[in-house]
Amino acid sequence: MTPDVPTRLTALDWPALLAELDARGAALTPAILTAEECAALTALFDRDALFRSTVDMARHGYGEGRYRYFADPLPPLVAGLREAAYRHLAPLARDWAPKVGIGHPIPDTLPEFRQVCAAAGQTRPTPLLLRYGAGGWNALHQDIYGGVVFPIQIAILLSRPGEDFTGGEFLLTEQRPRMQSRGEAFAPTQGQAILFATRHRPARGARGTYRTNLRHGVATVRSGTRHTLGIIFHDAE
Repeated sequence: MTPDVPTRLTALDWPALLAELDARGAALTPAILTAEECAALTALFDRDALFRSTVDMARHGYGEGRYRYFADPLPPLVAGLREAAYRHLAPLARDWAPKVGIGHPIPDTLPEFRQVCAAAGQTRPTPLLLRYGAGGWNALHQDIYGGVVFPIQIAILLSRPGEDFTGGEFLLTEQRPRMQSRGEAFAPTQGQAILFATRHRPARGARGTYRTNLRHGVATVRSGTRHTLGIIFHDAE
């Protein structure tokens, strides 16, 4: 991994990002990957030996496009991003856990958390690359792979909006008890990351804290090809 990447992550305004994530269920970072790093990650998509599984979304009714789960060992840049980001997100994840019904531990480091996953039979890595061509889209969903869940995940746009593709906004919906759902669309630039709630987040109301339900997806890509790196911290069964 490029040594600058963890330094870039550490330099982010984490108090502000975590406050926004806590309040809205999502936060957009400044660019954390260079154009060269984005291109290098995009080029990995066609290297079959790096992946444990490939999903054709149309076949399963998930949308239109393909995504591929990396096998262990993860590419160094992906592994480094996952481990460095986990350290910054773990304090908020621990605060959320009892409020959203998570009873398992959320340790300080990713290796420790992966041990929690392994003890529950979740041993397959979940970081993935996604590719959408013209007409591609991703249905609203949640990335849950077993009983152990890290309540926050990350999507990093690898392509250049307006040059490599058009359309394809990142979508997030939040269902609140006894209220209409709220939806947001995000249009990151290349290298920017969206931090967002995996399934639930705690929200504060007149009667105290309650749990909301979130789903995410991708709007239709109107032209070109869109690539994304997904960083999920819990492993799969």
